[in-house]
Amino acid sequence: MELCDRPALGLNSLLKKGEITFFDITESILKRIESVEQKTNAYITLLEEKIFKKAEELDKKVNRKTEFPVLTGIPIAVKDNICTKGIRTTCASKALKDFILPYDATVIKYLKATGAVITGKTNMDEFAMGSSNENSYYGPVLNPWNSEYVPGGSVRQPASFCGVVGLKPTYGRVSRYGLVAFASSLDQIGILTEDTKDAALLLNIIGRHDRFDSTSVEMDTIDYISELNGDIRGINLGVPEEYFKSGIDTEVETRVRAAIEKFENLGAKIVEVNLPHTEYGVAIYQLISASEASSNLARYDGVRYGGRVGDYENLSDMYRYTRSDGFGMEVKRRIMFGTYALSRGYYDEYYLRAQKVRNLIKRDFDEVFKSVSAVVTPTSPVLPFKLGEKIEDPLSMYLADIYTVSVNLAGIPAISIPCGFSSNAQHPITGLSYDPYGRSADNLPVGLQIIGKPFDEFTVLRVAYAYESNTEWHTKRPQETVQ
Repeated sequence: MELCDRPALGLNSLLKKGEITFFDITESILKRIESVEQKTNAYITLLEEKIFKKAEELDKKVNRKTEFPVLTGIPIAVKDNICTKGIRTTCASKALKDFILPYDATVIKYLKATGAVITGKTNMDEFAMGSSNENSYYGPVLNPWNSEYVPGGSVRQPASFCGVVGLKPTYGRVSRYGLVAFASSLDQIGILTEDTKDAALLLNIIGRHDRFDSTSVEMDTIDYISELNGDIRGINLGVPEEYFKSGIDTEVETRVRAAIEKFENLGAKIVEVNLPHTEYGVAIYQLISASEASSNLARYDGVRYGGRVGDYENLSDMYRYTRSDGFGMEVKRRIMFGTYALSRGYYDEYYLRAQKVRNLIKRDFDEVFKSVSAVVTPTSPVLPFKLGEKIEDPLSMYLADIYTVSVNLAGIPAISIPCGFSSNAQHPITGLSYDPYGRSADNLPVGLQIIGKPFDEFTVLRVAYAYESNTEWHTKRPQETVQ
């Protein structure tokens, strides 16, 4: 196994034993990036020279016979909507293509304090608006398992589509200070890792109170790794019937059902539960997020933030031309939708009513958690879809988020972990791999979502680790990265 394929805790162990150097880790990471970047377009900004220099400094400075922070020398990529001092933060938008900040987001401060090395800023949907990672000024990101497919947007969906672990903490657990705003009541900083223990490790570091964020909750510090022992005997796990109705891909349902059976074999009790307002989740999420985006993106006016067009006659034209030139189509669509929903005469009918339904979605989860410790569902109802397949049909694309957005609306924690791959079944006539929707179903990842009570990330991680410890899906790698 290459060093770049090892989890952070594993690398830390090898460093302490003196079996590898900080330079070895950096070299392995950058070789992998060089070999796959043309096929994935994952980075907007890569800090190759800086991280090599940092590795050399650490090899000279750190005495590995003594204790040092666990993330020392560990490379971490940062999504390009998180502020980084001296490194451009573009949000994958033309409007911010040269934007360099004088400060770090709180999570970046926490990571740097533990010795982590920032490799660069990664590509994304512009201002995080999208479900596929196709809406970037710097071009679409491609799925590492098959470059004809999308990798997904946000945290849990790309974890599902790319076969890795993605953790969304409770709203208020991780500071949002320095996260460029999209929809303030929904925005959160999440974690993508090789395995569940690394997700727990990072949450230990960034899941702390921050006085610079008014939504940050002050709670006791928790060691999420300490009791991840794989034992879930006697725990009640809820399975909502609404998540297995029409619209779910057969491949997805088969693998998630098998994962639920595995939990039962490990001693968990499976309980059927109901989340009756799930069907409204996508509509409510899109309405609220677009409304808040409309307000938040008003600051990009060519005066306070972002670039400015040069040819205009008055202030109104400067605003209009600057925004038209700086924003992509998906951002414009959501701003228009949100502005309409907040406009006079429609606020009560749309935005206010959406907030009321949001409360009903949260109540559904509150009721379910009276009888179960966690809820187990698919992460996405579909397999990764082809690049461009849904770009002209945004509603169809938004529906791919139906199992994740309700969790965001409720503000509760959830994790996506790998639970299998689509089959290599062949069509009896053509001999080609296929799935029920006519796409190639050859070796595409499937994600399992585990949802927890507010601020109970420990149970979410505990259940995820139990499954992970008894399966090997998280160890699989795309063929292109292991050749």
